[in-house]
Amino acid sequence: MQASYRHMLLFLVALIFFLNDAHMASVVDPIYGFVEVMLNESNFEYQKPYDTPLFQRYIYQNGIHRFWVYADDKPFRLGSNTQPRTEIRILVISTTPLFLDSPDYTSGVWQFEGVAFIPNGTSGATIVQIHGAAHGNTTSLLRIYNGEMRYYSTQVIDTNLYDRWFKVNLIHDVDGGKVTVFVDNKKKFKIHDQGPGLLYFKFGVYGAPKNISYYMESRWKDVKIYKKC
Repeated sequence: MQASYRHMLLFLVALIFFLNDAHMASVVDPIYGFVEVMLNESNFEYQKPYDTPLFQRYIYQNGIHRFWVYADDKPFRLGSNTQPRTEIRILVISTTPLFLDSPDYTSGVWQFEGVAFIPNGTSGATIVQIHGAAHGNTTSLLRIYNGEMRYYSTQVIDTNLYDRWFKVNLIHDVDGGKVTVFVDNKKKFKIHDQGPGLLYFKFGVYGAPKNISYYMESRWKDVKIYKKC
């Protein structure tokens, strides 16, 4: 009986160490091997409903970008048939002439990192995207539906994201044709991209084509761009 008890105790101790090691192995540093691309205000292009002043849809305070938009807002420019949005389009090369589809990258491995907060009730909103692709307009859209993060409106990437800060790392390996998503330093999702194109990152709130909440909001801090060495 005592030998059996000792064996059980040893098994439990080994199991605890195994689970702890497995957990540690799942938490990685997604920026390892990358170099930060320095950003400042000149690297941000603001997009918002064309008939609404920016301050009525966006505030930057205490290091936090706060974006919000309503389902019946106008698109970002007159004549566009896109959904309402309040977003920042990141210009990695701030001296590039400001054309809508000027690329930030067309090859290599690039990464967006930011810490996000999505208030309860926001649904059907893209919070970060890679714009540009060989097939379609975008390489990747990360959307929030009822507290879940989804790839477009399909695969669930993570859950229970309302009302808390969480870190997002979105990595695009253009040459390898892969997009990888980390949430809180855990690899959650990997998929083939949509082919090479004129590529850049955007973050904020952008309504999905359907099933969106009337009010949509996201908050972001510590936004960075990295390029692999």
